[in-house]
Amino acid sequence: MKDYNVKNIRNVMLCGHGSVGKTTLTEAMLFNAKERNRLGRVDEGNSTMDFDTLEIDRKISISLAIGHFGWKDHFLNIIDTPGYADFRGEVISAVSVSDGVIIVVDSTSGVEVGTEWVWELTGKKVLPSLLFVNGLSKENADFFRVLGEITKEFKSGIVPLTIPIGKGESLTGIVNLLTKKAYNYENRKTIEVEIPSDIKKKVDELSKNLVEGLVETDEKLMERYLADEDIAEEELASVLKKGVAKGEVHPVLCGDAYRNIGVDILSNSIVQLFPSPEERQEVEVTENNNTRDLKIDEPFAALVFKTVFEPHLGELNYIRLFSGNLTPGTEIFNVNKQVNEKVNQIFLLNGKEKEEVKKLVAGSICALVKLKSTKTGDTLALKRHKVMFEAIKFPEPSISIAIVPKSKEDEEKVSFGLNKIHEEDPCFTSHFDPELKQTLISGFGELHLEVIADKLRSKFGVDVSFEKPKIPYRETITGRSEVQGKYKKQSGGRGQYGDVKIRFEPLKRGEGFVFKNGVVGGSIPSKYIPAVEKGLNEALNTGVLSKNIVVDFMATLYDGSFHAVDSSDIAFKIAASMAFKKGIEDAKPILLEPIMIVEVVVPKEMMGDVIGDLNSRRGKIQGMDSSGRFQKIKAVVPQAEMYKYSTQLRSITQGRGNFAQRFSHYEEVPRDIAEKIIKEQKESEN
Repeated sequence: MKDYNVKNIRNVMLCGHGSVGKTTLTEAMLFNAKERNRLGRVDEGNSTMDFDTLEIDRKISISLAIGHFGWKDHFLNIIDTPGYADFRGEVISAVSVSDGVIIVVDSTSGVEVGTEWVWELTGKKVLPSLLFVNGLSKENADFFRVLGEITKEFKSGIVPLTIPIGKGESLTGIVNLLTKKAYNYENRKTIEVEIPSDIKKKVDELSKNLVEGLVETDEKLMERYLADEDIAEEELASVLKKGVAKGEVHPVLCGDAYRNIGVDILSNSIVQLFPSPEERQEVEVTENNNTRDLKIDEPFAALVFKTVFEPHLGELNYIRLFSGNLTPGTEIFNVNKQVNEKVNQIFLLNGKEKEEVKKLVAGSICALVKLKSTKTGDTLALKRHKVMFEAIKFPEPSISIAIVPKSKEDEEKVSFGLNKIHEEDPCFTSHFDPELKQTLISGFGELHLEVIADKLRSKFGVDVSFEKPKIPYRETITGRSEVQGKYKKQSGGRGQYGDVKIRFEPLKRGEGFVFKNGVVGGSIPSKYIPAVEKGLNEALNTGVLSKNIVVDFMATLYDGSFHAVDSSDIAFKIAASMAFKKGIEDAKPILLEPIMIVEVVVPKEMMGDVIGDLNSRRGKIQGMDSSGRFQKIKAVVPQAEMYKYSTQLRSITQGRGNFAQRFSHYEEVPRDIAEKIIKEQKESEN
């Protein structure tokens, strides 16, 4: 690896909606930089960045991947991120370490839900960004229509920097509006050509608009421009770079990654317009409970933004150096875990390929191996320099499914594998639910969870099957009852005797279980009262309708009797449970189901179909908010009706919708559905 100064490093992430060509774009960049001797293809399974067998089989990106190459005496780190919403955690990880972002937009689909999401995410971080309209050789490709959509949706600061020559199969080249130079890409060579006469007027108009927009931001340049002085290309590029760095200007470039058209201009723009690590905004760290900006020339400090488990190598930790240098043999400190770690080998990555290096400077991105305690989100520093970066904040999973190992002998392997996969993907969680007696895995969609199951098989050698998650129904009462529970047992010697009279009454939803001691006159000695309450607490875990937990009721112990010799804690516990069963049966029990708050974001034109589907799931629409071309629908839907919803939503919206859900409250199950649930429960017991 050639030595590079920090000012010549660029750390850039590619993001956007699914299937817009981000990985293909990275392949073209690597090929142009001669890091590859052929253009890898996602559909042929030989791309550099989609190297995992699951990605090759599915022909989509599942995890972020890192590539690097030299370009115009600069060193570029490219982080290729997945576009499917199920893997959004990878994008969030990449944002935490990038100095610039390329948002890739498809030339036929235009602005999509994923485009909106990454725009908002990177905007919150004020990351310098440009947009690349890709796939211009496709049928129905229309750069100017998509440019109009981008301008309409993202408003100010959108400036076209390049435009295409031709479209669809007739796409032949690109015009750079800043330099007013045209390039032809036939036969895989970039040749400067004359601007075609049929678009010259358009080029002049757009170039003039670009220049005027840039000089307006600089008073001296404006004066020179109005005086008809020539403004050098370097001066305009400098003004453009300042606007990009502040997040005020977002250039739009175009091309076709599959045919490698316009990709070299994009690489040039990364070098010219994006900040180096020392030029980017200061990064905040916490030190001694105080927040401050970290300077790039301070001692070594890095953030771990991705952990990867490889069966034959162990764990790789992807890190970004925000300050200082790093060499093999250095003893570093994990600030989060408060443990020492030793740096063995340092690797630069191009997909799965590793290049060992002996020194890295601030701003570098690399992989470390065999760190014992380090995981995603941890801060690594020198022990004398205990700064800590802000933790990477991942969203909560939105769906769950139950898994069962196909072999009982694999249960421990499954547990180990799930823990390792969570370390790789913090957006995935798993736990055993003792109430449902199921192991539940949770993620952002069926695709996400299917990939988890595939990883268990490919990396850990265990097969699992999916089961529909059981629903944590609840039971409650709607009436009042007074019952006696009497337990009397005599079988020679000392017997057992407990006698209680309990009143059961409903409480408001969400108030749980309340026990009240109303005994007067000593009919039950106070020492047995806790046993009565304990008996009820245990009994309420098994309701009378569907064996589910009983909630939102008050039990008042108001009378009873005891035997001086035969009474005991266990006898009163059993008596209380007997009273519970009869009392709940007499108090008009009903079944409750969990209700979820569901928020769905879809294109406006698909709103009717989505609302219709939610209504068919017994959903109640609570409201709608407009967000550009998209609509956010808020509804409450029974959890039982949300099974496989992400698959249905993807089908309805052609993959352009996404959703999130969270628990809200419990409501009564409609009688006909309750009868079916109760019947199924009784049949399962037989």
